[in-house]
Amino acid sequence: MAPTGSAKAMALWTTAFVVSQANIARLLGPVAPKVLAVQTAFSARRYLEILDSMDAEATARFRSHYYPDFVHPAIYAMALRSAGKRLGERVPLSAATRRALAVAPVLSAAGDYVENVVGLHFLDHRDSITDSRVRAASTVSIAKWVLALGTFGYLSQGFVRVWVSRK
Repeated sequence: MAPTGSAKAMALWTTAFVVSQANIARLLGPVAPKVLAVQTAFSARRYLEILDSMDAEATARFRSHYYPDFVHPAIYAMALRSAGKRLGERVPLSAATRRALAVAPVLSAAGDYVENVVGLHFLDHRDSITDSRVRAASTVSIAKWVLALGTFGYLSQGFVRVWVSRK
């Protein structure tokens, strides 16, 4: 069976996601764990400890990932949305599930943009790093992860069921 438009779109956006994610990982290199650490810091003291643990080269690597990460959220939102559309063509989904699969990636991407703006701001304005701001940013980051990974998890189990039922 020839791939449909939605299957092609899903393949295209998924490939773009993998390339974008690999590029961000390449830019970050050994400082990659610092990204998750700052996203879940929950206190100014911890956030500053993480930033202070990086030398100038590590900080430059850390900063460099933000610029492609202003495109990356749109890419992963489109990958997740196209996969949701494709799954909906393969199995019956309720209207609420279809809406959730369409909206959750967009909300996740929006949270990622907030996180990126705040992260870049904090790098250059350490005096603005307060407990309340870090907690707010960490909450947005965690919500972003829950929405993205929750959507991915739902889609994964849905596609596994489709593939298993084909046998």
